[in-house]
Amino acid sequence: MPQEQPMTTPDLLQLSQQIEQLLVARNLRGMQLLQQQLRPGYILRAARLLNQCRGTVLIGTGFPVLDTFETDGPVGAIALYQLLTQLGARPVLVSGNPLCQVLASQYRTYQISVNQQQNLPAVAARALAELQPQLIISIERPGFTAAGRYANMRGEDITGRCASFDYFLSQAACPTIGIGDGGNEIGMGNMAAFLGQLNITPAVTQCDELIVADVSNWAAWGIIAMVSVLQGRNLLTAADPLAILQFLSSHGSVDGVTRLNTLTEDGLAYTEGEQLITDLRELLKTYQK
Repeated sequence: MPQEQPMTTPDLLQLSQQIEQLLVARNLRGMQLLQQQLRPGYILRAARLLNQCRGTVLIGTGFPVLDTFETDGPVGAIALYQLLTQLGARPVLVSGNPLCQVLASQYRTYQISVNQQQNLPAVAARALAELQPQLIISIERPGFTAAGRYANMRGEDITGRCASFDYFLSQAACPTIGIGDGGNEIGMGNMAAFLGQLNITPAVTQCDELIVADVSNWAAWGIIAMVSVLQGRNLLTAADPLAILQFLSSHGSVDGVTRLNTLTEDGLAYTEGEQLITDLRELLKTYQK
């Protein structure tokens, strides 16, 4: 299996920037502002981290909505799980219930407790010592506010329904990636100087590499596109967000914006995500010989 196909750094950086801009093209929640402040090439840097992994990779996901979980986050987490499996790594999906029980029916999982507010650093330390991750990814997981609480996009305190993943990143001895679309997710602490311009209760938890997108799930497809170029094979050919949404919906997921059990992501039809994948496939044709 090829480790990385020979391409010049300028070509790879150019592709990365094209993907980065594509992921925030709609600017639904102000992510273009943050994208413009990030050091270009973050999709490439994240893709290289995944491409080199052959050990355990923790993928934290799950944003509580009402008494269940939203579709944004788990779709991308599953897509990255499938990618890492193809690359020969050992991905593990980390979440609280009810999502963890749903994912455990088909995927390798690690459960973190909901509404556990004491000894969180010790809980994370034990998990990290047990799992020995080579990489940690957080996709659409709520991040601590400055007050050490969790808030949703409406500013509501959802601490009582959250499982904490923050210390997994802050105590990690390996690289960490944070993915978000609003400013209240793990990793957004990297952008603290700019989050005041968004209508959000900001998160303060940081990561090594932050990725922003109009919908967090979409960042996963962007990473997969970049890994495809590094690998010299199109790993987007089997991309099927609808199948993942159907699996989640059958187990009670809801749209994070509408709070309805629909095959949508943040109020957008699943076809919007499919169109993004189509656009990424077209982009790859320019770079793949």
